[in-house]
Amino acid sequence: KSGLDPGGAWHAWGMACLKAGNLTSAREKFTRCLKPPMDLNQLNHGSRLVQDVIQYLESTVKPVLIADDDYFATLRELEATLRTRSLSLEMMCEGKIQHNSYYQECLFYLHSYGTNLAIISFYMRHDCMREALLHLLNKESPSEVFIEGIFIPSYESGKLHMLENLLETIDPGLESWGVYLIAACKYLQRKNYYHILYELQQFMKDHVRAAMTCIRFFTHGAKSYTELGGKQAWLLKIKDHLKVYLQEVSRSSGRKKMAFTFRKKMSATDVSRHINTVDLQMEVTKFLHQCESSGASQMTDSSLPTLFGNNNMKMDVACKVILEGKNIEEGFGIAFRVLQDFQLEATEVYSKVAKQLVKQQKYSEIQQLLKCVNESGVAAKNDGDNIILNCLNEFKNIPAEDLDNLIQDMDSDENKIQAYMLCNKLRSAYLVSVRQEKGRAVQLVQHVRQLAESSGDDVVKAICAQWL
Repeated sequence: KSGLDPGGAWHAWGMACLKAGNLTSAREKFTRCLKPPMDLNQLNHGSRLVQDVIQYLESTVKPVLIADDDYFATLRELEATLRTRSLSLEMMCEGKIQHNSYYQECLFYLHSYGTNLAIISFYMRHDCMREALLHLLNKESPSEVFIEGIFIPSYESGKLHMLENLLETIDPGLESWGVYLIAACKYLQRKNYYHILYELQQFMKDHVRAAMTCIRFFTHGAKSYTELGGKQAWLLKIKDHLKVYLQEVSRSSGRKKMAFTFRKKMSATDVSRHINTVDLQMEVTKFLHQCESSGASQMTDSSLPTLFGNNNMKMDVACKVILEGKNIEEGFGIAFRVLQDFQLEATEVYSKVAKQLVKQQKYSEIQQLLKCVNESGVAAKNDGDNIILNCLNEFKNIPAEDLDNLIQDMDSDENKIQAYMLCNKLRSAYLVSVRQEKGRAVQLVQHVRQLAESSGDDVVKAICAQWL
């Protein structure tokens, strides 16, 4: 009469019937106030009313004893049990749930009014993981339901191996679980749970991604190559994963194509390239670890470069290797292979090294660097000259004698003249200029004279004027 919503009254009446043990009557009352969810895959446990019913039923476990004690079960309860069993599509768990009308009643309400997540969570609470997984597959629930309802509870309760065994039992090829497993990997990566991630990738036989996780274990948090030296076991694991992947690819290409839909694919040439990178990183790690141990290491970079980074980082590795040996020659071979393997800009790396040597005032080692570059067999004609010019552009305060030695080591007279002009050694620039072919010499001497005039060097200006 007053137009109030009767739902609350029906719910209270239904709860009263439940508490009195009158399960059939309770169902009838609840049909008037409970509604199935609009979306079965929503990430919650359904309405508060349904949750209250389930909570009460779970807290009031009255075991219905089998065999001689059967008469303890009321006829109504038995009728309810049978009806629920026929409604529930899944196989029931062995044991207590199967023989308990209150658990069966839970399943009736969950299947009638609950979400998939609520049903799956119920199974998981009562150690029925297999049923939870089958429900997930049958209903084709989205991966969020798997993560929330099955995966997180499994690893939090230490049952990840049990979950893996069941996934494999239900589908030995794991194909039907692919979308769920990839989602679990992404979730673990977001959470930074890399050890669980690695464990899962090994179970999935996803060797390429497992190798990528090993790279992170190797590089993450290391502050020195001494630390990386202690983590070389991860490099061996990367190689193992990539080799196993290569074997699987070659095996499957002989037979019909294997449906590795969810495992990361990579071409054999790429995998071989990565194995080569790992080998080179091992060599770099051993070399730099040795340098740090013997105290030869000079550079104190905040970031630690490895060959698993981008090209700039790889160039940093090459620089580090050249600079940290006892002398330039010691690390040059490894650095040269890094430059060749990754097709890096060699002149840029050598210039960077040379500038570092100027900062450290190791001028004789720049000459050793130029010697190594020339002997490498792939240097272009002007590479050595360009390295010196790049240094002089940045540093004007190199001691005179060392400066002369560096410039005299240059191949091209044109470059020598440019270097002398850069360093304001105009007399030396004039002396080399007048040795050139007549037409070119005139141009060069005129240029020197202009520089002498603007810098106020009257002596050189007069010499040039006289020659001209």
